[in-house]
Amino acid sequence: MKKYILPLFATAMLCVQAQAQEQKPLEGIPYALPQTAVRLSILVEKTHYQPGRLAKYAEKYMKLQNVELEERIQYRIVDTRFHTFGVPDSTKLFVAFTGKKHTINDVQRYRNGVIMAINAKAKEPQEAVAFVPARRQALPKPEDYMNADILAATSSAKMAELIAKDVYDIRESRNMLSRGQAEFMPKDGEQLKLMLNELQVQESALMQTFEGVTSKDTTEVTFVYIPTKEKNEDLLFRFSKYLGMCDKDDLGGTPYYIKTDNLNILPELPTVADDGKLKDYAGVHVNMPGKIRLSLYKKNELVKSFDLYAAQFGNVVALSGELFSKKQYTELILDPVTGNIEHVKTETLK
Repeated sequence: MKKYILPLFATAMLCVQAQAQEQKPLEGIPYALPQTAVRLSILVEKTHYQPGRLAKYAEKYMKLQNVELEERIQYRIVDTRFHTFGVPDSTKLFVAFTGKKHTINDVQRYRNGVIMAINAKAKEPQEAVAFVPARRQALPKPEDYMNADILAATSSAKMAELIAKDVYDIRESRNMLSRGQAEFMPKDGEQLKLMLNELQVQESALMQTFEGVTSKDTTEVTFVYIPTKEKNEDLLFRFSKYLGMCDKDDLGGTPYYIKTDNLNILPELPTVADDGKLKDYAGVHVNMPGKIRLSLYKKNELVKSFDLYAAQFGNVVALSGELFSKKQYTELILDPVTGNIEHVKTETLK
């Protein structure tokens, strides 16, 4: 009985190969419809305060109240931005037929494989604009504006007294120039402006010894979120005034949640959609995206909300094959973020 197993197996394989040779592969270009993703950009400002070396004398000599004596670093969120983009949906992979029976001459795809146009040229999807921090200006050094007596002071109290005297002298000189009562007045307005600016630089530099220096830096932190279903709250990140961005499991940070609401709104069904008969099927599909609302919450406090159309909250529609038959030539442009029709133009061929 065993001797018949191998011949039977070989015969079966030959039959399968023969059937595969009879089935000619269809000519076409593979593509994917998009799934809508959201890039959430958080702008975080870091404030760094460094106390002045003579901060403890600020009230005595400069009449400054509540000058902090300890270094301080704090963070705050200054802005949030939403940007949508398309990613390939692995459940929506198709092939546009380019054989002799169809007038599909060109299929434009984005570099990730998402379809953008058929028989037409679509614009590249707009990328998110990266945040570019402003260049920080160098602060003047107090030592560059200290005279020999200040630098030779043997105690911090004496140094504070001499610096305070210089600051008051600078203020007096500025007031005299502004009133036109200075002993040596500038020749013109431009020279006066330069002199006043120089006096302001000198005062600011010396006052750093009392007031300290506060510097601010803003950085961008991005999160990619792909909503898949309606959700009341989804923990996105945690944030602390003293630590900045925290891990999701770090209870030292305040939780920020994202909420997804399905608004159950679909765009109008295009007239080019097939009625279900799929006559002369050409393999062309589009998305009918659904409208949703994403809301960012800090605990129970709404920070910002954003309405958008998302491909995964709608339906897939097959276009009529007649649009790409030998009788019609169709130009089609799709939204690479949602997969919806942006432009369609048909021409009857003779």
